[in-house]
Amino acid sequence: MTPITNLKSAAVEKRIHQSYFKIALSVDCVIFGYAEKELQVLVIKSDLKEFAGQWSLLGDLVRPEENIDKASYRVLEERTGLKNVYLEQVQAFGECKRHPSGRVVTIAYYSLLDISNHKLQLSDNDLCWRPVRSLRKMAFDHRQILDTCLQRLREQVFEKPLLFNLLPNKFALRNLQELYESVLGETLDRRNFRKKIAVKEWLQETGEMERSVLHRPGRLYTRQTSPKR
Repeated sequence: MTPITNLKSAAVEKRIHQSYFKIALSVDCVIFGYAEKELQVLVIKSDLKEFAGQWSLLGDLVRPEENIDKASYRVLEERTGLKNVYLEQVQAFGECKRHPSGRVVTIAYYSLLDISNHKLQLSDNDLCWRPVRSLRKMAFDHRQILDTCLQRLREQVFEKPLLFNLLPNKFALRNLQELYESVLGETLDRRNFRKKIAVKEWLQETGEMERSVLHRPGRLYTRQTSPKR
């Protein structure tokens, strides 16, 4: 095998393509919750003058020595105080002018939290839960990122038992259907929905019934600890 003789060092490569090494990298976290029969997302007021008063997703630049996945967990902990929250990487967003400070490519992550069991420990910059449908104009391209993560979630809800993370430990089928309708943005036929969920074998009966409800009490279920599919 003939050896390659025109090799260059990494230092030379950097000098030749110096401008290429000036692109920043960031992470943005789309944290979904569920309250008052509406899909919610965790947002914060932007701290940039160009987006004054606008809501932003939780994000930050990736530090030079930092792993991308670790950066996403750091952002979540620093902004909310929450730890040990599962985050799933979705995709990159790299439009040239998406950030007013310069070229910034961001990696989007999403997660699902039961709001009642995950209390925010910080309130900087008006950190709060907002209904997804109420967020029309957002800082940067964050509405696009939010929509992309929401679409990913919608594609997965009947393939994986993801939405149970948004509910308390015990719930009625009525509650589960209302959650699915909120995420999918459409009304579902009650009978067809229950059939579709039943074949997944994701649920386990608790033997308990709803209490203090205005309608006819329904059976309470919990998530199957070892779903078969």
